[in-house]
Amino acid sequence: QVQLVESGGGLVQSGGSLRLSCAASGIIFRISAMGWYRRVPGKQRERVATIASGGSTNYADSMEGRFTISRDNAKNTVYLQMNSLKPEDTADYYCNDCIRGSVATREYEYWGQGTQVTVSS
Repeated sequence: QVQLVESGGGLVQSGGSLRLSCAASGIIFRISAMGWYRRVPGKQRERVATIASGGSTNYADSMEGRFTISRDNAKNTVYLQMNSLKPEDTADYYCNDCIRGSVATREYEYWGQGTQVTVSS
């Protein structure tokens, strides 16, 4: 079984920074894509950023230049550095990993439990 555990959320003032972490544990052969998504209550989940196994990244337009996604493959961990935070960034943030348990199994998508980020004005 695989588990994703997030940390780093909290309350921050507008213009401040936070760093989210998401560590995967369990039976892991390889993690391909890793990513961060967010959801505001009452709205649809939106993609924040993704990072491929080779390190290429992709960001949602509103986060480009303010957020940085990175990964540590040795630790099975993905990070999201969030700078210049705005009140509209307030949401629950979820990590998402595409993980293969062994060379013989297919890839499955896993989600973290979510971490709350609140940006005060």
